[in-house]
Amino acid sequence: MTELTMPKLSDSMEEATITRWLKSPGDAFARGEPLAEIDTDKATVVYEAETDGVLGSILVPEGGTARLGEPIATLGDGAAANVAAATTSRDVAPAANGGGRRRIDFRTAIREALDEELERDDRVIFFGEDVAIAGGVFAATPGLYEKYGEERVFDTPISELALAGAAFGSAVSGLRPVIEIMFGDFLTLTMDSLVNQASKYWFLTQEQVPVPIVVRSVVGAGGRFGAIHSQMPASWLLGIPGIKIACPSTPADAKGLLKAAIRDDNPVLFFEHKRLYALEGDVDGDVVPLGSAKVVREGSDVTVVAAMKSVHDALVAADELVGEGISVEVVDVRTLRPLDRTAIAASVEKTGRVAVVEEGPVTGGWAGEVLAVVVEEALGSIDDAWRIATPDSPIPYSPPLEDAFLPGPERIAAEILGRLR
Repeated sequence: MTELTMPKLSDSMEEATITRWLKSPGDAFARGEPLAEIDTDKATVVYEAETDGVLGSILVPEGGTARLGEPIATLGDGAAANVAAATTSRDVAPAANGGGRRRIDFRTAIREALDEELERDDRVIFFGEDVAIAGGVFAATPGLYEKYGEERVFDTPISELALAGAAFGSAVSGLRPVIEIMFGDFLTLTMDSLVNQASKYWFLTQEQVPVPIVVRSVVGAGGRFGAIHSQMPASWLLGIPGIKIACPSTPADAKGLLKAAIRDDNPVLFFEHKRLYALEGDVDGDVVPLGSAKVVREGSDVTVVAAMKSVHDALVAADELVGEGISVEVVDVRTLRPLDRTAIAASVEKTGRVAVVEEGPVTGGWAGEVLAVVVEEALGSIDDAWRIATPDSPIPYSPPLEDAFLPGPERIAAEILGRLR
């Protein structure tokens, strides 16, 4: 019998309580899918599957407590080898290598970028809540603590404000800190250090002192995390001069943009959509410049501009619309600040129509900024332009309501078809 055991989700954890199972016995799951919500000594975190499999019997029910390493559930037949391999691979950070094209998942791309930059530049440090010994709540950073030691990779108390303040202080003192704010929803707690200090210090010192901070944070809905752990905070900081915002949609861009962000002398917000961690793709290790959008699908009838998971939703919608005789071009912005105005305008001039897909409230979102760019740069070419976003309401917890709330492939395809017919 193959078992799932209680994972080490914090450095001081001895036992934890399962607050909710997200899968039922007999349910199949893919690597990276949330299996359970677990209360540790520090926070409620999500236990994600380390491999594909099927949930067998639940040994620790909701509300039950288990010690570190104790069995909490069994797996269906055939999962033993996969789980053993996955567990082993999590314990060791990858060797630093920038070359060679390989197929890896999104979370591995993040880990490799951190590993390679820590090895390349001894000024780089990495810290946050449970990122070191536990390897991150979303299993993105295992092995880095063991490889680089507690002076360069370390865990911190639960204080986002303290994290941001420590990052600012170390950055202006000559280091290149990378910090992790566990959920993007908690970025509100960092606002003073980011908005009033880090974003302006280069300006206030007459361009003498750079502030090379990278703030990694998990964002996005679709994982049944509820209204306070599912938000998309990109637009909260879009209007702050001095801060750059990266939002990768593929493993290649996750690695390439993160390496570019760590090397940048400005504060960079680096958003990782929680529903992309298990996504696999080809990665060559190239650095991806901040501010460079990419046309990921050529088309002639309408441009869809998107970011992060919405890029993949747009590609699915584009495939569906082929049967309707509609050719969709998909532009992945890759960074929201700086925004690649030239690439967006060129695509709209080609197709004459643009839909901007944003996983976020329709009011005040970055989609409106993209449409402003289109008006300023390509007004004479526009036949139609609109936003596909979420309602102006909190994100629902109920799975059917959350699915209906988000701008998924079906809605994207339906709106494009309705506009073009």
